[in-house]
Amino acid sequence: MHNEATAIKKHRSGKPANFSMILPPEIMSRLEELSKATKRSKAYYVKEALLAYLEDLEDGYLALQRLNDKNAKYLSHEEAKKYLGL
Repeated sequence: MHNEATAIKKHRSGKPANFSMILPPEIMSRLEELSKATKRSKAYYVKEALLAYLEDLEDGYLALQRLNDKNAKYLSHEEAKKYLGL
């Protein structure tokens, strides 16, 4: 079965690629200050920010898919504790 979540995971492999974007001056200024203060590249922080944001978006998308699954089984709080041995 092919879905968007599967496509996202498959796309993670492969060669590095360049990406270009235009940033508002205030964001660019903050990025430059952080880069200078830490002696890390601006590209490093852009990549880290994108990775963190993408992980959150992917998690949210997966949760939404599971919530919309009509065949999903849900556990009560007590059932989940018992299942986890808590």
